[in-house]
Amino acid sequence: MDQFWENQYIQIAAYYSVVILCMVVFLAIFEAVTKYKNWEEIKKGNIAVAMATGGKIFGVANIFRHTIEHHTSVLTMVGWGIYGFVLLLVGYFIFEFLTPKFKIDDEIQHDNRAVGLISMVISIGLSYVIGAGIS
Repeated sequence: MDQFWENQYIQIAAYYSVVILCMVVFLAIFEAVTKYKNWEEIKKGNIAVAMATGGKIFGVANIFRHTIEHHTSVLTMVGWGIYGFVLLLVGYFIFEFLTPKFKIDDEIQHDNRAVGLISMVISIGLSYVIGAGIS
């Protein structure tokens, strides 16, 4: 049975499956902390929400990329992935706090693409810093 779990194809499938599950859970958490419904806004064509959500997806995937590269078990990967997600979420709240002149969520919901772009870049940028720390 040990050979089964040591098979590279099985390991990749395991990582992939767990990351997809974590991605769904993390996106649900992100949606819970924002004022808008991501997928409803994207369906309406809200580019700012699509950029912000895409940045979050890329950010989470990038964090997991680092955890997979540097940790040998699925459980360890998930632990570091959750930690990285929490840091990414904290970054989102810091971004909201550092812009007291307007509300990030309101601007993104109203399709302010400049704010959506900055949100995307912050998520992606922080994911590289978090990933480097996990490494």
